[in-house]
Amino acid sequence: MTNPLFALSPLDGRYQRDTAALVPYMSEAALFRYRIRIEVEYLIFLSRARKIDFVPALEHQQAAELRGLYRAFSDEDAEALAAWDRKVNHDVKAVEYFLREQMAKLGLERWLEAVHFALTSEDVNNLAYALMLRESRDLVLMPAIGEIGSLLYQLAMTEAETPMLAHTHGQPATPTTLGKEIGVFTARLRRAHKALAQVALTGKLNGATGTFAAHNIALPEVDWPRFGRAFVKNLDLEPLDLTTQIEPHDTVAELCDALKRLNTVLIDLCQDVWQYISVGTFALAAQAGEVGSSTMPHKVNPIDFENAEGNLGIANALLEHFSRKLPISRQQRDLTDSTVLRSIGAAFGYSLVAYTRIAKGLGKLDVDRERLLAELRDHPEVLAEAVQTILRRENYPQPYEALKAFTRGQAITLESLHAFVDTLNIRNEVKAELKALTPERYTGRAGELVRTLRTG
Repeated sequence: MTNPLFALSPLDGRYQRDTAALVPYMSEAALFRYRIRIEVEYLIFLSRARKIDFVPALEHQQAAELRGLYRAFSDEDAEALAAWDRKVNHDVKAVEYFLREQMAKLGLERWLEAVHFALTSEDVNNLAYALMLRESRDLVLMPAIGEIGSLLYQLAMTEAETPMLAHTHGQPATPTTLGKEIGVFTARLRRAHKALAQVALTGKLNGATGTFAAHNIALPEVDWPRFGRAFVKNLDLEPLDLTTQIEPHDTVAELCDALKRLNTVLIDLCQDVWQYISVGTFALAAQAGEVGSSTMPHKVNPIDFENAEGNLGIANALLEHFSRKLPISRQQRDLTDSTVLRSIGAAFGYSLVAYTRIAKGLGKLDVDRERLLAELRDHPEVLAEAVQTILRRENYPQPYEALKAFTRGQAITLESLHAFVDTLNIRNEVKAELKALTPERYTGRAGELVRTLRTG
C-alpha cells in the first residue's frame, strides 16, 4: 500500500481504508489477475474443444494448477508481471510471457503455443474488464448500497407516523411524516439498486478486427463464431457477434449511467438530510474527540453528508465521461478507450467513499420529534387546503377563493381559523368537523404508504 501521506489521489491516501475493498478488483494488480484468468480459461476451453487437435486435453489436476495461477495470484506475481510489462512495454503480451514462464515451471510445456492463440489484446482486455466491473459492482458496491438502504428502511419504519411540516418551494406546505419522506428515498434507492444490478455486461472473442481471421486461417474446420459465443457465455457474459477490434463498451456505458443515476438519488438524500440537520429536524450525535470547527467549540457539523455529496459529484463527473466516451472509437479501433478504462476504478472508489460516509452519517442522526410537532403547530395555515377541500365536498361556493382571501400573506392561528369557520354558512356538524382539524393529524395516509415498503 502507498503511504497515504505521499499518495497523489485521496483514494489511495486519505480514503485508503475506505476503498481497500476495491483493491482486489480494481487495482493494476487485479487487472493483471483478471487477464491471467481470461488467458487460462481460454486455454482450458481450447483443450476441451473438438477439432482443435493441436491443443492436448488437460487432465483435471493440470487444469486446477492453471487456475491456481489466478486464484492464488500473489503480490510477487504482480511484481513479476509488472517487470515483464516494463521489459516489453505491452501489458497483455506481458501476461502471455508471464503465463508461459509459470506453465513451464508446472511442466506444461506442451501447451505453451496455445497460450493467446489467435487472440488480439482486446479479446483479453474486454473480458477482463467486464469481470472486473461485474464483480466490483456485485461484491463491493452493492453490499455498501444495500447497507444504506437498510438504514433508510429502519428510519422510515421508526418514523412512519412522526408528523412534520412539509416545504414546497421552501414554504410551509401540507404536513407529511418524517418516515414517509425517508421512505421516498428508500423506494428510489431500491429502484436504482435494481437497475444497477440488472445491467448485463457483454463481451467478445473474435480476433484482431472481429472476423476470426487468424482463427479461421489456422483451423477453418472449427465453428469459431460458435466457439467465441460459448466461451463468453462460460464467463457469464453476453456474447457479441458483430464488433470491430474492440468490444463497443455500450454496456459499460449503461453500467456507468445506472451507477450515476443511483448516485444522483444519494446526492438528493445528502442535500435533504443536510437541510433537515440545519433546521433541527435531526440532531447529530457528537463523537468523542472530534472537532467540528477550529474556532467554534460548539459545532457538530454534518461532515459525513457533505463529504458524501462531494465525492458523489466527482464520481458522477467521471461516470458521465465514461458513458459518453467509451462507446466511441475511430474505425476499427483507437487506443483512447484503453487509458480511459484505467480510471474507471476511481469512479467506483469515490462512490464507495460516499456510501461509507452516508452510512456513518445516518448512524449519527437523532430525531427531534418535539421540535417537529412545535413547528407544525406554529403553521395552522396549512389546514387551509383541508378546509377548502371539505367545503368543496359540501358544495360551498368558491371555497378556494374564500380561503385564499383569508389566509394568503396573513398570520393565522387556530383561533382565527375557527373564527373564520364560524362565519361560514354551513351545517354545524361540518363546522365541528373543520374545528377538529389539527396540523399534526393532517398527514393523510403517509404512515400507511411507508408500510407498503418491504424489508429488502
